[in-house]
Amino acid sequence: MKLGINLGYWGAGMDADNLAVAKEADQLGYSVCWAAEAYGSDAATVLAYVAAQTERIDVGSAIFQIPARQPTMTAMTAATLDSLSGGRFRLGLGVSGPQVSEGWYGVKFDKPLARTREYVEIIRKAMSRERVSHDGAHWTLPLPDGPGKPLKLIVHPEREQIPLYIAAIGPKNLEQTGEIADGALLIFPAAEHLEETALQHIRAGREKAGKTMEGFDVCPTVPLALGEDKDVSTLADMFRPYTALYVGGMGSRKQNFYNQLAQRMGYEKEAAEIQDKYLAGDKEGAAAAIPQQLIDSTTLLGSVDRIADRMRAYAEAGVTTLTINPAGLTLADRLASLRAGIEAMERAGLA
Repeated sequence: MKLGINLGYWGAGMDADNLAVAKEADQLGYSVCWAAEAYGSDAATVLAYVAAQTERIDVGSAIFQIPARQPTMTAMTAATLDSLSGGRFRLGLGVSGPQVSEGWYGVKFDKPLARTREYVEIIRKAMSRERVSHDGAHWTLPLPDGPGKPLKLIVHPEREQIPLYIAAIGPKNLEQTGEIADGALLIFPAAEHLEETALQHIRAGREKAGKTMEGFDVCPTVPLALGEDKDVSTLADMFRPYTALYVGGMGSRKQNFYNQLAQRMGYEKEAAEIQDKYLAGDKEGAAAAIPQQLIDSTTLLGSVDRIADRMRAYAEAGVTTLTINPAGLTLADRLASLRAGIEAMERAGLA
């Protein structure tokens, strides 16, 4: 199992620290540095900035939002970033959610699976540097009865194939991800539930495509907070607002993929209460309603030895790249979390 880091969203108040964290991760031997986007900073610019000031670590989009870009533009961006970084780019894609897709981009959030499949098909064609033609339900290239003609990407990526990941939560999306992608970006993963919530569906998709799990990157993101084991409850409290946002308020009542994931993990009653309170404006009440076990099982909390035990559980469950989000109120805290991640990997016998 390898380690990655996720910088989250640029512009969240820790920008100078984020670059220092990326540089330290590069020196420590972390495998990949991911950046996110929603409706603030874009991930491509951040990744170019980080790649220019690091040497070995891969840079990856977690995620580029499918409604934000035409698929050929995403292929152009991926090829450019791979070229500029010396072959260190990983392309992560996701459909975002209905509120962002329709409210920010003006793109109808319908048939996300079919849209993702077409998007990936076009990107694969473009990055293979063949002339791109596509006649689908969502994209037609070139447009018929006009001056357009099939064009070929003129930028040469550093590598023949750029690794392509999809952010997936629901069973059908996970299965399709196994079928058409090189890796899956997961969130709120509990090692104890990984098989039934994710891996069985990914494996079914791989089998549909005539492939095994060999070479497929199972890549969840987990926050990490270093501290004493006796303070795990206090450390867990740090992530209550984060968990409440996703389980309670990310998406609509009917379309909240994270809430549905919590239900599949056995927290049906609690997930409903968290959502009810969050959508009613009681964010503190929603955070208080989150079971500590839900937070503890989807984060890395406590001493290096305790974190090592959790890392070993993730590796045994089938994780191949464990991405951490190093917590801390100061840069020193976040750097300490980074170093603890490497030390825990070594103690777990996974380095």
